[in-house]
Amino acid sequence: MEVWTMAELVHKTIGDLFDETVARYPDKEAVVYVETGLRYSYKEFQQICNQVSKGLMNLGIKKGDHIAVWATNKPEWLITQYASAKIGAVLVTVNTSYQLKELEYLLRQSESTTLLLMDNFKGVSYLDMLQELCPELANCVPGELTSTRLPKLKNVIYMGSESHPGMFTWDDLLNNSSTITDEELLARQNSTNYEDVINMQYTSGTTGFPKGVMLTHSNIINNAINVAECQKLTAEDRICIPVPFFHCFGCVMGTLATVATGATMVPLVMFDPLLVLKAVEQEKCTALYGVPTMFIAELNHPDFEKYDLSSLRTGIMAGSPCPTEIMKRVVHDMGAKEITIAYGQTEASPVITQTRPYDSIERRVSTVGSALDNVEVKIIDPTTGEHVPNGVQGELCTRGYLVMKGYYNMKDQTKDAIDSQGWLHTGDLATMDDDGYVVITGRLKDMIIRGGENIYPREIEEFLYSHPKIFDVQIVGVPDEKFGEQVAAFIKIKPGESLNSQEVKDYCTGKISKYKIPYYVEIVDEYPMTASGKIQKYKLREHAVNTLVRI
Repeated sequence: MEVWTMAELVHKTIGDLFDETVARYPDKEAVVYVETGLRYSYKEFQQICNQVSKGLMNLGIKKGDHIAVWATNKPEWLITQYASAKIGAVLVTVNTSYQLKELEYLLRQSESTTLLLMDNFKGVSYLDMLQELCPELANCVPGELTSTRLPKLKNVIYMGSESHPGMFTWDDLLNNSSTITDEELLARQNSTNYEDVINMQYTSGTTGFPKGVMLTHSNIINNAINVAECQKLTAEDRICIPVPFFHCFGCVMGTLATVATGATMVPLVMFDPLLVLKAVEQEKCTALYGVPTMFIAELNHPDFEKYDLSSLRTGIMAGSPCPTEIMKRVVHDMGAKEITIAYGQTEASPVITQTRPYDSIERRVSTVGSALDNVEVKIIDPTTGEHVPNGVQGELCTRGYLVMKGYYNMKDQTKDAIDSQGWLHTGDLATMDDDGYVVITGRLKDMIIRGGENIYPREIEEFLYSHPKIFDVQIVGVPDEKFGEQVAAFIKIKPGESLNSQEVKDYCTGKISKYKIPYYVEIVDEYPMTASGKIQKYKLREHAVNTLVRI
């Protein structure tokens, strides 16, 4: 077995890490956007980031101020990530699918003083929403917003050259940078500390209100470095990043891991399976990131066979459990023989476990790997809190540099998530083998209890993936008067195939326990998704309650 040694913890800020990489690779490509042809060398990328840093300082943004960014993976988002880090401002990432009430909640709860936004997304006008939220923009001087509903918000910056009432333009930010000297920027950068909060991401809020996860320079730099090392990334690699920046997958595992190694990032403004295939071929990408639904879309694109993906070596599949058959196709059909599986959550910066390049194909399709360096993982009985033996299912907990500083302005919720010994309780059910490899078996809240029997959706999903007509399947629990809960299956079938409820039940009979056989089966064309590509099981559950349940 190959020995793969990971780095020790790094104690530095994002600004310093960035500048060190630029000093090593000034003329090497840092950023490539295939849609527009935009290319930055590391030196050019540093120059534009420094310019925006100065522009933000010119607006009066201080160390520790919260800057919200609401946009797709545009170059302006990427530049703002490093520009804000250099001046010690906290980047608050906004989900691109947010609507009015969600935006209002995030901006109020995060106490953001500045918002950068683009014009629209999927036919929804961000500008209209903000103007409805802050009608005062119509009559205010840019930088002097006084909003009734958002009293902390002062600066609104439009990511474009068109003028809008009460807003700065991106060009204003660039042009106003000349008032700040290089020395002033460096002094600000030097005032930052690696233990400062620098990134705030809001959990999806599938239950209750979204929570602002506070992550420090140290949290995300060390996680990015470890994630990169699990892929053997070097300055020679070129990473295709179609996952959204507003999630840790994009801005930590993606852009920050790239900068940490001197590699080249190839982001896509928005995910499109055909554009991913084009980008990999055109830029000879060696790594590809995605959630399983993205890889499924790429593999099943009618033009998949037309593209040369031979440059692919590695990458990451994460965000939700990966079907075994899809993982095998990524390895064999895409040629990403060293593709890794990563598991974690935003509260853990985000990766807790990951497979390694030396792991067997069996381990890479059946587990989520083992703990990253300097990370502790244990499996506990969720009722008693006691450590369970290897092979026994329990709740996965983690401790180490990766654990968030806490939820912003939510002390009680922070105490619920992180115990007095510093362990983060993930809410995920898992088992661990004798070598420390972890298998995620479900969510505590997803567990179905039918007539006193515990049922884990993941087990049924993996079984149904073996059906030759089934393309994808999601299992949820729904209320039942007699048994407490019943199993519901939402199934996508392969093109050109047909399948009915009884066929699914017949396929299960004699192969899985009777109480695990789906009571409800619905054939669907699509699943409700978050903007980051995660399937929203709670919406499937709501749908089942409204349309299927007979109580």
